Amino acid sequence: MKTTTWTERARRVLAALAMAASVAAQSPEGETPSTGRPALTSEQSAFFEKHIRPVLVRDCQGCHASGLPDVKADLALDHRDGWIRGGVNGPAIVPGNPKDSLLIQALRYTDPNIKMPPRGKLSEDVIRDFETWVSMGAPDPRVETPKGAATDVGDGTLPKIGRNVSDADIAAGRAWWSYTKPKAVPAPTPTRSDWAWTDVDRFLLAAMEDKALVPSKDADRRTWLRRVTFDLVGLPPTPAELDAFEKDTSPEAFEKVVDRLLTSPHYGERWGRHWLDVARYAESTGKETNVAYPHAWRYRDYVIDAFNRDRPYDRFIVEQLAGDLLPYQDVAQQANQLVATGFLAVGVKALNQRDRRQFEHDLADEQIDTTTQAMLGLTVACARCHDHKFDPIPQSDYYAVEGIFLSTETLYGTFRAPQANYPSPVMELPKGSGMSKGAAATTLQRTVMKALYDRAKQTVDAARAPGNDVVERVRLNQAQSFIAQYEDINKRFDADGNPTDANLVAMGVVDRARPRDAKILERGEPSKPGATVKRGFVRVITTTEGAPVIKKSSGRLEFAEWIASPDNPLTARVLVNRVWSHLFGRGLVTTPDNFGMTGNRPSHPELLDHLAVKFMEEGWSVKRLIRTLVLSRAYRMNSTASAKAAAEDPENTWLSHMPKRRLQAEAIRDAILFASGELDLERPEGSPIGALEGRLVADIMRRGLGAQLPVRSVYLPIIRDGVPEGLEVFDFAEPSFVTGERERTNVATQALYLLNDEAVTKSAEAFANRVRASSDDDAERIVFAFLTAFGRRPTPNESDAARAFLRDFRALKRADATPQTAEETPRRRPRLARGGTPGVAVEKDTWTAFCQSLFGSAEFRYVD
Repeated sequence: MKTTTWTERARRVLAALAMAASVAAQSPEGETPSTGRPALTSEQSAFFEKHIRPVLVRDCQGCHASGLPDVKADLALDHRDGWIRGGVNGPAIVPGNPKDSLLIQALRYTDPNIKMPPRGKLSEDVIRDFETWVSMGAPDPRVETPKGAATDVGDGTLPKIGRNVSDADIAAGRAWWSYTKPKAVPAPTPTRSDWAWTDVDRFLLAAMEDKALVPSKDADRRTWLRRVTFDLVGLPPTPAELDAFEKDTSPEAFEKVVDRLLTSPHYGERWGRHWLDVARYAESTGKETNVAYPHAWRYRDYVIDAFNRDRPYDRFIVEQLAGDLLPYQDVAQQANQLVATGFLAVGVKALNQRDRRQFEHDLADEQIDTTTQAMLGLTVACARCHDHKFDPIPQSDYYAVEGIFLSTETLYGTFRAPQANYPSPVMELPKGSGMSKGAAATTLQRTVMKALYDRAKQTVDAARAPGNDVVERVRLNQAQSFIAQYEDINKRFDADGNPTDANLVAMGVVDRARPRDAKILERGEPSKPGATVKRGFVRVITTTEGAPVIKKSSGRLEFAEWIASPDNPLTARVLVNRVWSHLFGRGLVTTPDNFGMTGNRPSHPELLDHLAVKFMEEGWSVKRLIRTLVLSRAYRMNSTASAKAAAEDPENTWLSHMPKRRLQAEAIRDAILFASGELDLERPEGSPIGALEGRLVADIMRRGLGAQLPVRSVYLPIIRDGVPEGLEVFDFAEPSFVTGERERTNVATQALYLLNDEAVTKSAEAFANRVRASSDDDAERIVFAFLTAFGRRPTPNESDAARAFLRDFRALKRADATPQTAEETPRRRPRLARGGTPGVAVEKDTWTAFCQSLFGSAEFRYVD
């Protein structure tokens, strides 16, 4: 007879417990199934527009376009159906499989008979971009009628944007809804008068009534408290907070909770992380070279502090784009504003690019793309190689903005090395500013860096030895570069690893001594310059009063003030929509990084404008905006959809109930550490990356980077192409792109991670110790575990299932520890937890398994 091991039997019991707890029966509303979303995400669209379309236009469509009289190989690459259908050799792309895609093979010159483009192989960076694109599933927005490109605007029509954007196109384009200033309109008066508490509720209820929908009932107090606590600070409420809230029957009970959370330092950690997604924050350059940014953490801390201090959003914008050009009252303010400009410095950089002109234009393009998507919701960078295909943004407008950034020097702090051709200094912070010097270098970091230094020193000494004049040039250059990096580290840290005053530096930007206007580049190629364009702004959203005039400076301050102006039709709308999305699961505009003509129209346009106008009138205060929204009746609703809503509004566009939402990666990790009692809520000094320089070679990336530090996840080091697994598995934002909305997947790898990861198991063991210490009674322990993990007491059925699990698991463990035959006795040993007698170990393992099952449940990962 086949023997079932205790682990197999335990898993069955765990599954039964999860089912009894009703936490994993189905995917909650709004969750992406494991097969992925049918529509392009903003990240996918941005990647295609920035990295794929320009190359196809420049290098492929001269021979492979459907409008040509002789389409080479019968393969059209100017629209999606072309590569799907393929040419004489079959489909050009196998989505998700670069290796088997003919297009990739042609780009790599794998087959000598199929080489694209035939005049010369594309750069390695470009080919890798295509491989990444194919691995993403080859997302391609180029359908015959572009999705979302409506022609009706208000009472008139908008001419279709052709190959060339004319002044008439720009003038007509200003009629598009997002290019007109938001206007305050009175809140409607719904038929039902007893439900709405705020103007937000009135707008929503009126829209529901138009669709014959009714709002769901209010959530119970514990559900609301768990929801608002995760939303505002990214942590679960404690059992004591749950108990206190239930006992507070005053009319101000809900307001007191919200005000307490908004004044918590953990609020900035939660909402600052939302902005870091948009700011594509990371601590390395990315790309093939992937050089460390040892001082990027200062920008991270600046963002967290700005949210905690409720810095007005318009000021927040100006500081990040032009903080170095603003006046200041003292050196502390000066230092803070310098650090803010790290927004423009922390992006991706291809340091192995050989053409300096190409590198400078790519750097400016990355800054333009990030700034305009993050703050304006526009894809201005799509006009780099040609006039924008869908929005009335001519190529000349792109280069007007590029002149501003070409007149700006970016200081990111890297050294010259092989494949790192563009060294850069950093910005010295003023003395007496009170800024942190950062984290101390760990013994492991110093040991690894010293070993690499010794190896580099030997290489250089060998090259200088008499009679030995044959040394690989690359190895010598690499060794000399590393020596310089190590010497810099020795200046920044003393012999004990403590940071010195030399660490008072930051990434950021300053104006160049001689500003310059940009030339329009044909197809975006530096080797094909055309007419010069004066530094300026995007004309379709320039206010009627006109944009500020740029005279002698770079124009960066004027550009920042133009974005932050109340006359700018996009800025307040985009931010309000981002906040709404984080609280209600989806934006009023469901394309948060694209308010242009290929983006979606708002579901509630009057509500969006109402909130945008109010946001500006109330001093651009993000905290006041959040407070208004979370104290609305809409935010109070439960997540149960009526039968009519489920049938007629499956996407919950009209918000007749709150959506079930999966927690983001950081909240899941932090909640695990919080439940286990391991989470250190204090802000750490600096970042483990601060003690590194140069390329993030494999042995350094694997060790000493602090991914297992028990700090809040916002403080973990974020390396491009090296995001901690606990974050990456739960759809952490890709740090190379603006990410206004993360994916929300539900895939097997997430469950496997929670069941098998060593750190999760360790936390489950610590949680089990807390549970066991809370009481000597199993029933009381179960209640404590449920309150800590789920913010509620178990139902009677759940209590019964939990007690049955504990009984059965103990029996399995005891049976496993008992020898089956006399012959087995000498070599068989019980499988027990660390420490204690067999009886103690059985209890420890039992409660650890129980606690890990709670971590693995859907209810732990979701908020109602």
